[in-house]
Amino acid sequence: MKLPTVALVGRPNVGKSTIFNKLVGEKISIIEDTPGVTRDRIYSEASYKNYKFNVIDTGGIDASNEDFNENIKIQAEVAIDEADVVLFVVDGKEGLTSNDYLVRDMLRNSRKKVIVVINKIDNKKTQENIYDFYELGFDSYIPVSGEHGIGFFELFDEIVSNFSQNEDFIDDKRLKFSVIGRPNVGKSSLINALLNEERVIVSDIAGTTRDAIDTTLKYNGEEFTIIDTAGMRKKGKVYENIEKYSLMRSMKAIDRSDLCLLVINAEEGIIEHDKHIAGYVLEKGKGLIIVVNKWDKIEKPNIKEYTQKIRNEFQFLSYAPIVFVSALTKKRIHTIMPEVLKVGENINREISTSLLNDIINEAYLLNIPPSYKGKRLKIYFTNQSGVKPPKFTFHVNNKGLVHFSYERYLENKLRENFELEGTPIVLQFKNRSE
Repeated sequence: MKLPTVALVGRPNVGKSTIFNKLVGEKISIIEDTPGVTRDRIYSEASYKNYKFNVIDTGGIDASNEDFNENIKIQAEVAIDEADVVLFVVDGKEGLTSNDYLVRDMLRNSRKKVIVVINKIDNKKTQENIYDFYELGFDSYIPVSGEHGIGFFELFDEIVSNFSQNEDFIDDKRLKFSVIGRPNVGKSSLINALLNEERVIVSDIAGTTRDAIDTTLKYNGEEFTIIDTAGMRKKGKVYENIEKYSLMRSMKAIDRSDLCLLVINAEEGIIEHDKHIAGYVLEKGKGLIIVVNKWDKIEKPNIKEYTQKIRNEFQFLSYAPIVFVSALTKKRIHTIMPEVLKVGENINREISTSLLNDIINEAYLLNIPPSYKGKRLKIYFTNQSGVKPPKFTFHVNNKGLVHFSYERYLENKLRENFELEGTPIVLQFKNRSE
């Protein structure tokens, strides 16, 4: 299911982050009154009525010559390229500035649907300023107050007016997996090796894959969809000079996937960016396999040693299987698909209620939680409440007594007793009275 994308752009300090948070219903963007605080694109999902769509927040575009402004401009261009609808946010109190005209020119060239969102319209005086913005020359203008939540029903209606309702999307039963990771770790080469044909153009220059490509892979008589996230870099390497620009592409692909192959370059090892991407996979509840590529380039390859290194770096991903391959020489490529099949099963794993309760009761008696202020956690009953990823609900006397270390203990017991490799699992605690 490919969700539409909405990007917020505008000069600094017009209130994009406040509007972003109102759209997605969470406080994700950093909000401060200092111009230029939101320098990274922030990405999340919004829903309204029967519609769902992705929202991207961008840094403020400023013509002045500070170091990061060129990066922000590039970042905004990436977001505009990705977007189906662009919200051009302007300041209803301050009126038009030269930076607004700079943004207007960028948007005119994009040929995307643009909604001018006139923010900070919260009294009669500012309402009179609305008509000044018509000279920007776009078709849609919506006055709002991000701070007071005024005008958002109208804004949502205008945003979704060209979108299909989510029921209209075709439900594709094939298992979808994305190949994610930093630029130049060999994602496209890996896909070619899996497909065994040169279907994706591969080059050694970071930034040669133009867009996400969905490809069908047949394996053991079954069809799979591979989502190649190698990236959106219409201006060559410039988009990738700062690696966070590849993050949004990965995020979009992760959202559409059942599970992800996180590709790591064996020569470079693990860097912070890999952890950001992996953290998003975990947050979205997707299956994960860590693929160490370019294993042929390591002089003294030691799988046991390297595995331990990865486990130390990715302590929050101890459940993810690790495979070592060389996309270039196709060595060990055959180890990937069996893991994909296994993790595909595990994200949909269903456990019978009686068996689940036997294991949890035994775990409880083996390690009775300590009492706190004369009260002790009691687990009355456990049931599985979902799949993709597997979710387990514990009915307890007081969920406030669940210490994070005990939650981790219960998770470990579930993993010891059931086949859950490669999938995150979600533990929920409910008071019996709820």
